[in-house]
This record gives sequence, structure tokens and C-alpha cells, in this order.
Amino acid sequence: MSNSAKHSDAIILGAGLIGLTQALTLAAHGLQVAVIDRADPADLRDAKNDVRVSSINSASWNIFVAIGLAEKLEPHASPIDRILINDGLKPGKLDFTPDEFDSPLGVMIENRLLQKTLFEAAQKHERINLHMPIRVQQTDRDAHGVSVSLENSDEHIAPLLIAADGRGSSVRDAAGIVMARWQYDHSAIACTVSHEQPHEHTAYEIFYPSGPFAVLPMGDDDKGRHRSAIVWTVARKDGQALAKINKRAFEAELMKKTGGFLGPMTLESDRVTYPLGFHHSASLTAERLALVGDAGHGIHPIAGQGLNLGLRDVAALTECIVDGARTGLDLGDAQILARYDRWRGLDNLMMSAATDILTRLFGLPGDASSAIRRFGIGMVQRLPPLKDQFMAEARGESGDLPKLLMGDLV
Repeated sequence: MSNSAKHSDAIILGAGLIGLTQALTLAAHGLQVAVIDRADPADLRDAKNDVRVSSINSASWNIFVAIGLAEKLEPHASPIDRILINDGLKPGKLDFTPDEFDSPLGVMIENRLLQKTLFEAAQKHERINLHMPIRVQQTDRDAHGVSVSLENSDEHIAPLLIAADGRGSSVRDAAGIVMARWQYDHSAIACTVSHEQPHEHTAYEIFYPSGPFAVLPMGDDDKGRHRSAIVWTVARKDGQALAKINKRAFEAELMKKTGGFLGPMTLESDRVTYPLGFHHSASLTAERLALVGDAGHGIHPIAGQGLNLGLRDVAALTECIVDGARTGLDLGDAQILARYDRWRGLDNLMMSAATDILTRLFGLPGDASSAIRRFGIGMVQRLPPLKDQFMAEARGESGDLPKLLMGDLV
């Protein structure tokens, strides 16, 4: 370890949505953070080709309230006041509508705008040092601390390393953390459309045997046109072909899937196609290492909870680290990491298993399977206590919540 090494309280690998949020929550509590990524900062400020949107439930939104970013994000966010779930376009639906005086179930926000806001906030924060674009040459972890060597020969040291480097996390793999993983026979097509009728801040999830078809509310554009994001799950073999058919034919397919309930739809963006898979780590920690977000788990987008799971990781890890610091523990202490692993391990496993089961259940073809699904949807619709529990899950308000998910700093 060289005398010129740069010291931080934590080193975060990855400057995506989860990595930057983790940096900002730790910095908000007075910790010094180094963030390392090979991405070009220009791409984080303006990801022109990223048409993806994220659903942020009301509990996760509280993180941005607590760290002072909610006001900057609100102009770009569209509230979700209602969720409607259907098995195809058949009769019977599950209607999640909060009481009149309740807050929205969550918000929809474009990934590129969320990324830009987080990056600019991190760039300005005096306790966050961004190192990018640059590659990591070597990472060492031992009983004494963490050392990260970069390709420019800089060395960074800290008591804790946080891996927010996505599904293909090299740090996780190097740590020997066992992963359960498989690929679904699905691809998702994401795009933005305008439509004739207002969505009234309703998110629609229509289940077909080939996969769910989601219509997610976005804000009107500068011409006053109503907009929604489409996330269309299709058989993997059909994904590329559907994404490349001509614009008019694609719009006709969208109308078939929706039944025209929002009126004529017009494609307003590029179409992005990506394969869908599942992965779940046996542990979220190793010696002086914590995994957050996709580095530790990845699920099917059927319930729109992928980013929310990562944000819950961020909130829990922040609380574990800050509480440990207040009691005088080394920030990479095994007690801190064990608490984080216990806190998040079961919740991540339960959500991962639930989305996998839903994916398989709603993918069963045939009239009998559809009848069983619609019976289940009807049961939930008619039983208020059960429906309320599903609403709490949708809001992210169930379980043992970290303080950040209640809008408070630790």
C-alpha cells in the first residue's frame, strides 16, 4: 500500500442508479465516498438512447426525500395513482386504487433523467469523489482493509468495498459468492408512445401467455400529448423481429394488446430489446464487501420491483454502516455486514421467488389456466385485507423498513 493512496470511508464500484444513490446516502451522513466506474460521464449526463423507465414505489421515493433530491426529481416524475391488472383482455380485473387521502402508490420516471439528476448531485457533493471513466486493475481485501488499484496507477483504500457493478459483477465473482441463475425464454421490448386518451396516472399490467404487457404512465410531452412507457414481454425468439417491424405495424400490434383503451397509439422513441433472466446470490457480503442492487439479485420485471429492491439494499446498508460508525466499529466490520445480510437476504429471496412464481403462473397457456388466474384475481379484489396487503407490498411499506424508506436520515 503506497503512501500516496487516497483514503475514503467506502469505495463504491459502479456509478449507475444504485451506486450513485448509495454514494449520496452515505455522504448525507458525513462519510467520504469514492465512486469508480468505466462509464463516460457524458453518457450519465445525457443517455439519449436509454428509453427505459422505472417504477419507484412510495417507500423508495422517501430516500430521495431524505437526501434532498425529491424536489429536483418531481418535475420529471409521473405519479402512479392506480394499478389495474388483467388476464388478457378478458372480464375481471384487480384494481389497486388508494383511498382519496393516501399518497400515490409510487412514481414513474425515465432512467436517463434519474441518472442525470443523481450524477449531477454526486458531482457537486464535497464528500463524493468520482473517478471515471477508468478501469479497475486490481482489488484486494483482507483483515486490514480494502485496496483498489486503477489503470492510471492510482490506489484507493477504505475499510469497505461496495459492489454496485451490476449483474456481471466481477467483484462478486472474485469473492466466490455462489449464484443461482437462469434465463427466461423471454425478451422485453421497451419504448415510449403517445396516445389519444389520458392515462389518468394509471399503470396497466395485462398478462398474456407470452408474457406481461405493461403500460406505464408518463408525463405529457411539451406539445401536450399524453405519453406512456411500454414494457412488452415476448418470447425470446420473437423479440428482435417484433422490435424491427415497421412503425405502423408495431403500432397496430400495440393496439391489439391494449384493446384500444387509450385510443390510437403513436411510437415516439426507439425500441430497445433485452433478454430477461433471474439471478440471486447466496450471500450479500464477503470479507469487507457488500453487494447492492443487481450485483446481488436480478428479477423478472413482471412486478416492476427490480430498482426498488436495490434501493431497499441501499437504505438498509446505509443504516447498518452509520449505526456501526456511531458505535465506533470499523466500517468493514463483520458485525455490520452480517446485520446487512440478515436484513436484506430474506426480503430479496422472497421477492425474487414471488416474481419467478408469477412469471411461470401467468405464462401457463390454455383456458383452464386463464380461468384459475381470473379466479385468483377476483378473490383478491373481493377481500379487502388481502388487497390491502398487496397494496402495502406495491408501496414498499411492508417488512422491517430502514429509516431512509420512511423519509428520515439515520
